[in-house]
Amino acid sequence: MATRRDFIQKSILAGAGISLSPFVSAESLHSFSNRIAPSDQLNVAVIGCKGMGWSNMNAHLKIPNVNCIALADIDQSVLAQRSEDVNKLRGKKPQVYGDYRKMLENKDIDAVIIGTPDHWHCLNMVDSLSAGKHVYVEKPIANTIEECNLMVKAKQRYGKMVQVGQWQRSGSQYAEAIAYVKSGKLGQIRLVKTWAYQGWMKPVPKVGDGPVPQGVDYDMWLGPAPKRPFNSNRFHFNFRWFWDYAGGLMTDWGVHEIDIALYAMGVTAPKSVMASGGKFAYPDDASETPDTLQTVYEYDGFNMLWEHATGIDGGNYGTTEGIAFIGNNGTLVVNRGGWKVIPETENKDGQRVSKIEEVPHTRPSGSALELHAQGFVNSILQNDASKLTCGIETGSIAAINAQMGNIAFKTGKKVYWDAAKGQFTDKEANQLMKANYHNGWKLPSV
Repeated sequence: MATRRDFIQKSILAGAGISLSPFVSAESLHSFSNRIAPSDQLNVAVIGCKGMGWSNMNAHLKIPNVNCIALADIDQSVLAQRSEDVNKLRGKKPQVYGDYRKMLENKDIDAVIIGTPDHWHCLNMVDSLSAGKHVYVEKPIANTIEECNLMVKAKQRYGKMVQVGQWQRSGSQYAEAIAYVKSGKLGQIRLVKTWAYQGWMKPVPKVGDGPVPQGVDYDMWLGPAPKRPFNSNRFHFNFRWFWDYAGGLMTDWGVHEIDIALYAMGVTAPKSVMASGGKFAYPDDASETPDTLQTVYEYDGFNMLWEHATGIDGGNYGTTEGIAFIGNNGTLVVNRGGWKVIPETENKDGQRVSKIEEVPHTRPSGSALELHAQGFVNSILQNDASKLTCGIETGSIAAINAQMGNIAFKTGKKVYWDAAKGQFTDKEANQLMKANYHNGWKLPSV
């Protein structure tokens, strides 16, 4: 690996007149591919191809020497659609598999993108690493704290590159905002607010159980989750709102915002967490996870608030989502649309003056998702983990903190974290850290 990939990076692409940094149009990819030997291209596969799995693969396919050679999904209609999508982009259909384990036997695959529901991430990732593949895994990295810790351990054992799909880390506005926070200009930061208000989310209507759609391997979709009859509400996108498979908006959006907050503040674990909320907007809809939630995290020297709400867009500072660092000198607000600094004022000689200079709203540059894909590819080609913008260790911090919020909500208690032991001081909370696998599936052994 040492240096074959470096050679590809510095020699083959340069010789073909291709830079790895810029992205190229789909129309140019055939031409580029013809100028790079097939043996010198990065071959990528996808497990779970419908939503973010495909978005991630599509971002990678904008890099000229990346190929999609295999797809695995439990839904044959999804496989057919995505196979054709790849064909349109690259002129060749990938191999398709109903069982990802069979796909991992393919020795030509260099890296795997995991876009399955959260309850599958741990098994998919550990199996991929043990098969010798690099991994790009969607966020949150897992559905339990136990799985998060196991995935970090697996990466350490197998030594492959692992990028987590918390792509905000690759956004220019977040890098600029984090640097500003770390500069100290805001003064003592006493509070960090993180939030996601999702006005587009309407009630999930209750529907009865029904037959499994044709071409769907439902037993495989369930995997380690509890056995239940098929219900369309729990399938594809809406799985996020059911505890068997995911953690609601707390983990779906929370990991993005909490990741930026904790990284900027230089912390990893809270001293305590408490949460309150429920199904206040849509009490009678089909979802299980709360549509309204407020969570308070206590760290050394500051608190962090997470809040989410469905069906309304009126979030903090007039934005539907974001992170606000509230300091003695001013407040920095950052989200996917950009960042700004709102100064605090003080009275000097009878006049109100700003404590620091205002930073007007600054928009991001480039596509953060595409840059995130580029970082993953660069890490593999250069055999350099520093090229990753969100490695598994980083991804685990955000996921574990988000899981802590859900655990505090489920227990209805203020729970305290023992950092030395890596667990709560509460027995009920510690039970909720564990992964309980069903249907004959076992937690991977690393």
